[in-house]
Amino acid sequence: MLAAAPRNPSFSTANQHALATILEASQTKSIIASRDIFDISGIKLWARDQPVSSALQRRLLDRQLRNPLESCLMAEDGVTVYTLTQTTESLLERDLPITALLRPHAARLVKEIIHLPLHSVPQLLLTAGQASRPESFEHAVQAMALAGALMLQQGGSTAEVRVAMLAGLLHDLGEMYIDPRYGEADADRSLDVLSYQQLVVHPHVGHLLIAQLTNYPGAVSRAIAEHHERLDGSGYPHGLRRDAVSPLGRLLAVTEGALGVLRGERAHLSRVSVALRVVPGEFDLAWVGGVEQAARAQPLRRASHGAGEVRMRLGRLDVALQAAEARAAALLPQAESPDLKGALELAQHLLSRLRTGWNASGLWSPDEVAAQDAAEVECVEDELSFRLRAVERAAQLRAGELAPRDAKLLEQLCVELRSLNP
Repeated sequence: MLAAAPRNPSFSTANQHALATILEASQTKSIIASRDIFDISGIKLWARDQPVSSALQRRLLDRQLRNPLESCLMAEDGVTVYTLTQTTESLLERDLPITALLRPHAARLVKEIIHLPLHSVPQLLLTAGQASRPESFEHAVQAMALAGALMLQQGGSTAEVRVAMLAGLLHDLGEMYIDPRYGEADADRSLDVLSYQQLVVHPHVGHLLIAQLTNYPGAVSRAIAEHHERLDGSGYPHGLRRDAVSPLGRLLAVTEGALGVLRGERAHLSRVSVALRVVPGEFDLAWVGGVEQAARAQPLRRASHGAGEVRMRLGRLDVALQAAEARAAALLPQAESPDLKGALELAQHLLSRLRTGWNASGLWSPDEVAAQDAAEVECVEDELSFRLRAVERAAQLRAGELAPRDAKLLEQLCVELRSLNP
């Protein structure tokens, strides 16, 4: 398990981060109370039809509420299915890597958006995101469209396509309940382990939000909980494996994985295809196939480095991977605490998965490197390098707070893992 199961957040009090985003959005959007807001003892804190303001924030401070705040507010001029349609049409007109995946299904995607049910709670949060965190709203629309396109590519029914699009649209709403400094736009590439501890709860929060405050199908809330899980157990927040991840959760995992790569440097579908396949067993290949097919249809990307430099970097990567594996194996017998043992076992598991991907790529063979397209080799090398660096964060996250002796032992592994950093 990558992370301990997070504690259940309560919607009986106003979340400070979600409320701050809603209040910021209220400066440009009409957000009002859809009913009287009472605390748990029956004291009225805010009247129906009254616009939200900073005064509401002061009155809600540390108050237990009779009803969740999210169910007591309404965005009068907020996001609608027509907003989503316009944003999707604008996305389809842009020259982005993702549009190659979407355009074959453009007409059907736009048609189905009109039929998506927008419950008042997610509509409020989407509106707040559009006004205060526009990049998160753009990401939600991209996930909605991509999940729908992949489902269409697999011949899904109308109902399945709509559920997939709805789950994609809502999958990151839980992120509004964590400090915005720890959003996932740059998380996979830059957040340290302490910040990452904040981020990993957002699928769980999103699940509870949809399950408790809306009437959407259970498959939607479950998939939202699973969108960062991986079939080999290396995902979060619960480290689920194989059949424990639902079919819709598998689709969202591929959707999120693809969009995560496209947020990074040198975004290209070839990089997405490599990232989804480089470690066998992480993602459901039934959904990955659609991405791979679109990547093959795109013009070849030029490599950023010459063949000689790529081979040199591959050599360093191989040495770092072997050293990290050896260090983890040597440290495990010295581990006394369950937390350190669990962290080292997780590191061994992840490193083993990377070795499997390394062997499958054939890049340990100079002849194989010479035979492959330089850009493809570079994609594999970059992705494996990132994964190797990420093992450190995963091990630290699993270990949590360690006694000084155990912390020193884990640091020995981290030193090996950091050796790959420039």
